[in-house]
Amino acid sequence: MDFVGAYSLDNLAFLMQGFYVTLKVAVIAIIFSFIIGGILGTIRFSKVPVISQIVVVIVETIRNLPLLLIILFTYLALPEIGINLSITVSAIIALVVFESSMIAEIVRGGLNSIEKGQMEAARSSGLTYLQALQKVILPQALRRMVPNLVSQFISLLKDTSLAVIISLPEMLHHAKIIQAQNIHYVIPIFILIAVIYFIVNYILSLIARRLELKHT
Repeated sequence: MDFVGAYSLDNLAFLMQGFYVTLKVAVIAIIFSFIIGGILGTIRFSKVPVISQIVVVIVETIRNLPLLLIILFTYLALPEIGINLSITVSAIIALVVFESSMIAEIVRGGLNSIEKGQMEAARSSGLTYLQALQKVILPQALRRMVPNLVSQFISLLKDTSLAVIISLPEMLHHAKIIQAQNIHYVIPIFILIAVIYFIVNYILSLIARRLELKHT
């Protein structure tokens, strides 16, 4: 094991470049999956005829597929039908597709956790269904969803490492390049990556725990 060589300034800087890509892909995927998952979850909760059933099929199908398969599909299969995407865009789309289905279930569960009487009371006060959902049900449900949403976002951050299979230049990919320089760098680099993931995810876990305590 060569910790000194593995942790040279050049190697650390290169690894941080990969970490930046990891964070960038994760943040973009979190934003889009939250929006799309929120819409899908709300449609499932509202039981809109036909559309809800279509959403159920889509969400349940994607949830039961491995993320790695979706990543490979977006990068390798889509070009076969004329859709050519960059590695980064392929990774982001795959993450958004997969995580949206997970978030849709969190949103549906959060909305279902609100007592039915509140919707009836809101409707009886003159609000339309959408107004009651927007002004009464959704704000309360969102507070209850926050811990689960943060936990899902932590999973998403870790899942970005799966995109190494299509050579996304994220942290794990850069680690492989560093390890290729010297076999004695393998253990030091793996230890450093584990520490970085642990620190970031532990901080997010603490945030989720505090939010959970705040809203219970």
